[in-house]
Amino acid sequence: MSATDRIIIDCLQYCNWSRGIFEDMQAGGVSAVHVTICYHEQFRETVSNMEQWNRWFHEHSDLIIPGRTADDVRSAKAQGKTAIFFGFQNCAPMEDDLGLVEILHQLGARFMQLSYNNQSLLATGCYEAEDPGITRFGRQAIKEMNRVGLVVDMSHSANRSTLEAIELSERPIAITHANPAFWHRAKRNKPDDVLKALGESGGMLGFSLYPFHLNGGPQCRLDDFCTMVAQTADLMGLDNIGIGTDLCQGQDDAVVEWMRNGKWTFETDFGEGSKDNAGWPEPLAWFGGNRDFGNIVEGLRAKGFTETEVDQVMGLNWLRFYENSFGPQN
Repeated sequence: MSATDRIIIDCLQYCNWSRGIFEDMQAGGVSAVHVTICYHEQFRETVSNMEQWNRWFHEHSDLIIPGRTADDVRSAKAQGKTAIFFGFQNCAPMEDDLGLVEILHQLGARFMQLSYNNQSLLATGCYEAEDPGITRFGRQAIKEMNRVGLVVDMSHSANRSTLEAIELSERPIAITHANPAFWHRAKRNKPDDVLKALGESGGMLGFSLYPFHLNGGPQCRLDDFCTMVAQTADLMGLDNIGIGTDLCQGQDDAVVEWMRNGKWTFETDFGEGSKDNAGWPEPLAWFGGNRDFGNIVEGLRAKGFTETEVDQVMGLNWLRFYENSFGPQN
């Protein structure tokens, strides 16, 4: 597959969306992006965010299309556009109503995290001191998500909850944006036992390029990142890894504070435990936006990945996962 034919899928971004960013996606050859449309918003607020996206789909129809199935990725690639897939970084949009899972899927949602850092009605977040695992409600939510084709995402969840979600889910789950803890011990990065269980179950890990989750932070080198990718492939299988950059381009510091705090606290949550992490980190020298995916391609080649393996990591693994995950359960 040539660079022109390559399918690139980024399984997590939360940018300050604009035509300029959509043009960057096109210029970077990005065929699909899973975009966050909810952090703490409940159902009606999330629907308002979907309304905004519908306006963008009309205003920028030459650049982006709605993504609902794997075929939409192929269609976007053929048209030189980007398919946009909706996801939630919390379970807030379903509130305490199991019936909203199907409604949200019908409205276009394809990923939902069971928790975002804190304890939720479904599971425990990675910043909690204790992790009692998946709740009674969470077990029912996973079952319903499996039925309709809404992917269980455990990127911000604690380890016991994540292992239980892998075991309980009848369909493979995803960790759309995190890295292995063996490489960098951020609270949200995942230990070996979680990654092995994820790989053995057919689930997917999307490697994050958010500097606070990288060894070396903003000074992380491309070669080191690609070494981590290679080691993770050895741990959980090449077929189970992809990219989930966690790109938050164009957002100001008030946005990251809202992401961390929501409405549950009046104090500032400094994330990884240091006031040095209060705002956005400096971008990586080799990845600042959607035009830079080619640098990752070159880094993987230099690390010894074959062209076929590069294609898998950059998009084909996610495409297969989309193919098997977004429709009703057979």
